[in-house]
Amino acid sequence: MNHLSKVYRTHMIETHALRGFDIHVREGEFVAVTGPSGSGKTTFLNIAGLLEEFTEGTYLLDGVEVRGLSDDQRSRLRNEKIGFIFQGFNLIPDLNLFDNVDVPLRYRGLNAAERKRRIDDALGKVGLGSRAKHYPAELSGGQQQRVAIARALAGSPRLLLADEPTGNLDTQMARGVMELLEQINAEGTTIVMVTHDPELAARAARNVHIVDGQVSDLVHPSLPARPVAVPAAAAS
Repeated sequence: MNHLSKVYRTHMIETHALRGFDIHVREGEFVAVTGPSGSGKTTFLNIAGLLEEFTEGTYLLDGVEVRGLSDDQRSRLRNEKIGFIFQGFNLIPDLNLFDNVDVPLRYRGLNAAERKRRIDDALGKVGLGSRAKHYPAELSGGQQQRVAIARALAGSPRLLLADEPTGNLDTQMARGVMELLEQINAEGTTIVMVTHDPELAARAARNVHIVDGQVSDLVHPSLPARPVAVPAAAAS
């Protein structure tokens, strides 16, 4: 994102959510995004996930210029490139784990055999392969978040966007989810995670702090920078 801005306008008020916003996330990075409430973190994440348009500037997602794409093109790019993990899990209570992970895959038009392969693989990665027929209410909060991660992974995203993924979990469960995200990142998936938890933010190799719609990079000197899969390729 280069010189990106987002302005919300009503007939009386103009609110600048992002202004002169610059960020370059390389393929394979794990970036933690921090900042006070109202600083622009959610707006940034929504724009990064192609859920919201921006007012000015440029945004290249895996080399594709996002500005000017039609709604259908944005939806296709989002489905192909991006996975989402939310604080509230967003699981469907009447569906078992297998079917919860299956829902977004159906929208991509994949055949049943390919969907089953992806679902089994994703649930296996998060340690829930044996519980595919269980329902969300039968799981702990940490396990439900693992299902949400499996749902995102099943789409083979290049970029994983996580919005407070441990916000509803106790400390032990949060650490387990963070370890899983670190493992996924080590396997090559780019992750951008918004968090208020300084302990979790400190485990990322790079921190981006947003204040008043602008960004500053913070790198933890005690942690080595993670190697990137393709240093010149922009994931976001």
